[in-house]
Amino acid sequence: MGWAPDYVTTGELAAYTRIGDSVDDAQIGLAIAAASRAIDQATGRQFGLLDAAAARYFTARWDSRECQWVVPCDDLMTTTDLSVAVDTVGEGDYDQVLTGVVPCPRNAVGTGRPWTELRVTRGVSVQPAGIADGVRVTARWGWSTVPDAIKQATLLQASRLLSRRDSPYGIAGSAELGSEMRLLARLDADVAVAVRPYRRVWGAV
Repeated sequence: MGWAPDYVTTGELAAYTRIGDSVDDAQIGLAIAAASRAIDQATGRQFGLLDAAAARYFTARWDSRECQWVVPCDDLMTTTDLSVAVDTVGEGDYDQVLTGVVPCPRNAVGTGRPWTELRVTRGVSVQPAGIADGVRVTARWGWSTVPDAIKQATLLQASRLLSRRDSPYGIAGSAELGSEMRLLARLDADVAVAVRPYRRVWGAV
């Protein structure tokens, strides 16, 4: 699937907008790409999956209530190829393998949601030191499947963008018939409602 992909296909949007030929495929593709990235912006995350594991760097924080280190990380839905190493002295050498790592929230994947942090089990010999970017996590980042709500939101937003070809001044419909509608430069209201549950706020505790 790859990172930050288009969330629907050209054929899906063509069917949604009842376009029966391939003449508009290029414009449809542009609308899909723009809508997909608008949804990423609105949710603060993307819904693709890396094709191969990649290393990323995070800063561990101490959870005084649970008395353990927590590593907030990018969205993760598989432990395949997952490995964690730490820099304990701030020299950029990630030569200490971190074991006892638990992806959390624990029940997230079972409900179709990703893990968003790694908790380090108390008592393991190697612990993070709280150094900025001191934890290197190698994983296949992202979502295993694109949620249906995100696909539906992409179709709706992309169809709205596609309709701008016929309303270059941002006004659709007819004033005489009372159907005039101004297409404001913002996410469609129904799209905003659909994606709101998927919004990620970094730094939330």
